Amino acid sequence: MKNKICLITGGNAGIGKATAVGLAKQGAQVVIVSRSEEKAQQAVKDIIAQSNNQQVDYLIADLASQQSIRQLAAEFKSKYSQLHVLVNNAGAFFSEYGLTEDGIERQWAVNHLAPFLLTNLLLDVLKASAPARIVNVSSRAHYRGKIDFEDLNGTKNYDGFFKAYSQSKLANVLFTAELDRRLKGTGVTANSLHPGVVSTEIAQKNSSGWAYWGWTFLRPFMVSTEQGAATSVFLASSPKVEGVSGKYFEKSKEKKPGKLAQDAALAKRLWEVSAQLTKLETAL
Repeated sequence: MKNKICLITGGNAGIGKATAVGLAKQGAQVVIVSRSEEKAQQAVKDIIAQSNNQQVDYLIADLASQQSIRQLAAEFKSKYSQLHVLVNNAGAFFSEYGLTEDGIERQWAVNHLAPFLLTNLLLDVLKASAPARIVNVSSRAHYRGKIDFEDLNGTKNYDGFFKAYSQSKLANVLFTAELDRRLKGTGVTANSLHPGVVSTEIAQKNSSGWAYWGWTFLRPFMVSTEQGAATSVFLASSPKVEGVSGKYFEKSKEKKPGKLAQDAALAKRLWEVSAQLTKLETAL
């Protein structure tokens, strides 16, 4: 991975940070994205210490804000002329309903629209750096997900996990499949993955009631962040998946995604709606 530039969203903690360490250990130049300057600076120090690689940088962005995502893409391009690996790792879980500054339900905004928008804004530099890879962190929750085009914002009977989170994770897999179809012949691949049920704070810190206690009970049975990052690192760096695209992985092995995740018409419709919601007229 020497001379390879990798951008990792949510790279200041959890799976993202472990992914950054894993790629930095292989000699990659790693750029993490964080909402907090303080957390980003500490994460960079930790990644350098654990990897013995000084080529670690950070950028600040709030992935719940489309304006911030646009600024992130512009700032990255102003500092770097190449991008070999984009890991859309950042995710969120909210048991309570809430909207972003753009008027979009928070999980839909952060888990799906953020990687959709950021990826499209960085496609030109990814193509110019080919062979390049896009890695989208999804979840096994996508198997129970449905895309409710009539109520994407979840205003009717909001369910943070079984509806909103699962819908956003299904969107990750559909986005990957459609991205693969649109990237044919460019030298850029796109794959999605389930990292495992990982012991991070993503769910617990934004949960209340039964959801909080459920996550608290389950945490001792979850896998470590290093184990959770293993498939992301594999898809970002392994020669075994060179040229492999449009697939879904679990434990570094290809796995058949859910039935809805294989629906090409659904993926195409989701892309078109996502482009509208992000005001991305020039989407690939």
